[in-house]
Amino acid sequence: TWREKFQQAKKAGFDFIEISIDETDEKLSRLDWTKEERLEFVKTMYEEDMPILSMCLSGHRRFSLGSAEEAVRKKSLEIMEKAIALAVDLGIRVIQLAGYDVYYEESTDETKAFFLENLKKSAEMAGAAGVSLGFETMETEFMNTVGKAMYYVDEVNPLISGFIQTAET
Repeated sequence: TWREKFQQAKKAGFDFIEISIDETDEKLSRLDWTKEERLEFVKTMYEEDMPILSMCLSGHRRFSLGSAEEAVRKKSLEIMEKAIALAVDLGIRVIQLAGYDVYYEESTDETKAFFLENLKKSAEMAGAAGVSLGFETMETEFMNTVGKAMYYVDEVNPLISGFIQTAET
């Protein structure tokens, strides 16, 4: 149970844990928890004094932001929207994204462009909700260094900076 997971993490000396939303149907179903399930989860989290401050969102491995298939890209944005809503409800501060444009497809200039386009949309959604996005560098040529990750951060940063300035005025 989640209560047992929280207790074991505390017993092992951890201050918080990370929730995984990977590509399996079981983990993706966490995005569809009802408000009541989310409230019960938060209640248990507080009772056990074990917050979840980050989410590993690797469900995009299966439903890639950069997929050549429009239906897959649409699903990837739905996953992102649900992940952000779950993060807000659970008090999660950071959603970690896997650094793949695509995983089960061949990476092309087109998939890289789709990835950037959908990353910008994702950043807008996350920024509006007060949730931060981060990257995990991966084993593929697409994003296997911090420098490659920073390229995408820099591409999205002007968009976010403009959003923040607009929100403050």
